[in-house]
Amino acid sequence: MKIGIIGGGNVGTALAKRLVPAGHEVMLSFSRDAAALAQTAAAFGASFGTPEEAAQFGDVVALTVPWQAVPAALQQAGSLQDKVLWDCTNALLPDMSGLAIGTTTSAGETVQKLATGARVVKAIPPFAELLHSDDPTVGGTPSTVFVCGDDDSAKRIVEPLLRALPATVVDAGPLQNARWVEPAGFLLVRLAYGQGMGARIGLALVQE
Repeated sequence: MKIGIIGGGNVGTALAKRLVPAGHEVMLSFSRDAAALAQTAAAFGASFGTPEEAAQFGDVVALTVPWQAVPAALQQAGSLQDKVLWDCTNALLPDMSGLAIGTTTSAGETVQKLATGARVVKAIPPFAELLHSDDPTVGGTPSTVFVCGDDDSAKRIVEPLLRALPATVVDAGPLQNARWVEPAGFLLVRLAYGQGMGARIGLALVQE
């Protein structure tokens, strides 16, 4: 599968690191330093381009930029009509002290409004630090990722990419449920960085 990644930072490169060896073609984009992006992409076996080029390239387009950069990134991507848009963002305040939006709406729903016509799938990957490490599991167990979206076929396309990271996939229903998934992601941020537990943690769903 071709994956266009809008965001050349830790999350975007973590996806490239895990998805290229799994047999996917990856294009990285959206960086202030094009030369550095080219070097980084080469290191992970990916190509690089503009956000618009990445959007056109990808069967799936992964949005991995910081929340404050989302409007600019989507504007640069151009038309995403009928594209599967994998929203990896979380609406964190710049100092990570809280969520910029939540419970009455979500980052996923905001992305859907900004990316008119896209088939948005909300799925926050495990921590980038975990995916960049030699062992991307937690004690041998993949982290659970909750997947939300209003297009079931789009969710089915994104789910194998999550499993390749690896992650345990749980279908969490419609995109509106991102209002509850994203605060769970923020809880992990607070535990990892606010409580000093470190990035080698993840969520797990236990079901009988």
